[in-house]
Amino acid sequence: MTHPDRQAREALGARLREIRKNAGFTARALAVIHGWPRSKMSKIELGRQTPSETDVNAWCRSCDAVDQIPDLIATLRNIETAYLETRRMRLPVRQRQSINWEAETKLMRWYEPWVVPGLLQTPAYAEALLGKVLDFYHGSRSDLEAMLAARMERQQVLYRGDHRFHFVIAEQVLHTTIGDNDAMVGQLDRLLIAMTLPRVVLGVVPLETEYVVPQSNFCMFDRRRVLVETITAELTITQPRELVLYEKTFQTLAEQAVVGNGARELIRKALESRSG
Repeated sequence: MTHPDRQAREALGARLREIRKNAGFTARALAVIHGWPRSKMSKIELGRQTPSETDVNAWCRSCDAVDQIPDLIATLRNIETAYLETRRMRLPVRQRQSINWEAETKLMRWYEPWVVPGLLQTPAYAEALLGKVLDFYHGSRSDLEAMLAARMERQQVLYRGDHRFHFVIAEQVLHTTIGDNDAMVGQLDRLLIAMTLPRVVLGVVPLETEYVVPQSNFCMFDRRRVLVETITAELTITQPRELVLYEKTFQTLAEQAVVGNGARELIRKALESRSG
């Protein structure tokens, strides 16, 4: 299976090759213009070598594609920084990075299909969830206390400054068991309380909602970046064209979600099934 960063390099190379061809240059001609080895051209276009920002700028300017430079540079920076090993990203340093991002964000939009968003988790729920994550990746819970403390610290952003939060969760989140039954009851109660916060909107997408858009968990920080968690890595997305797609996806899910009394009713039904 091709690793995500290799796929990203190949996609970037394909875009640069298309730009070159549209401008009427052969690979050899463009290489001669910039004094590059012919092998460099083929390696970049096949995704075997990552170009520098200087390379991308020169390539686009020679091919009269200056308008594509910002998006290509964002793509390049993602290749260099976005695909980070989960082992590194799960450590408390990752939580502190989230605190910084959240503190500078005016509007956070967060979608979760399986678990409660971190900013809305109770300590018991978060401890159970983080414990399972550490078991899976490391077989050790040595970082659990520090990770839990950092996650709880992050939640202070809900009450400070002029931040706004729009959470959308699938109804499945209300039924996915994290920890024991008491932890779930406490977590569902916490969601009802969170809905009363003045700068928080919580929507729930009902179970039988029609599938309309591709879905994975993601969090949008204004219109600057999107964070997506996969099994092996966390992706920080900054390309303008991709941000537009995530914004479109979130808007679609938000329109499918019920809010206010509709959301409270779904949460209360989940609570009743736990309390029965």
